[in-house]
Amino acid sequence: MKSFGGKVLFLDRSDINTDEIIPAKYLTEISKEALKPHMLEDLKDFDLDAPETREARVIVSRANFGCGSSREHAPWVFEMNEINVVIAQSFSRIFRQNMFNCGMLAIELPEDAISKLFQHNDGTAEITVDFRNDTITISSGRGSETVPYQITKFDKALVEAGGWVDFADAKY
Repeated sequence: MKSFGGKVLFLDRSDINTDEIIPAKYLTEISKEALKPHMLEDLKDFDLDAPETREARVIVSRANFGCGSSREHAPWVFEMNEINVVIAQSFSRIFRQNMFNCGMLAIELPEDAISKLFQHNDGTAEITVDFRNDTITISSGRGSETVPYQITKFDKALVEAGGWVDFADAKY
């Protein structure tokens, strides 16, 4: 199973859509690797080459993350950039399921918990995921805090297996 956690990239807005995550003009690429340099390319005021972006392994954002067109390319571009956890107040249903289908975590937390995570946005924040106990711990120069989360047993099984294909290979 993958390890989850690491440096945090804070995206402080709601309604980040799949066209901002990976622009539609790249959907004809034939490899996941070709998507890598285009992550969040159309997101305003975003610098893919900034150290905090390149080192990020976790994204924390606001509500309705991954809205817009349904496409597996959105989780794929995160995977290619070694980001395998997205934490938000809510997700588009299809984006959320595509994350689990790819063996990645989409963690929904209430608005007040998301706001507490954003209080750690000091450039040093890291998140550790305790997958077995369904908790995340954020640590920064402002201290640390542990927050519980919930995902379904089925989604947890998909993540444990490494995604839908590996899950199906093991079960069927």
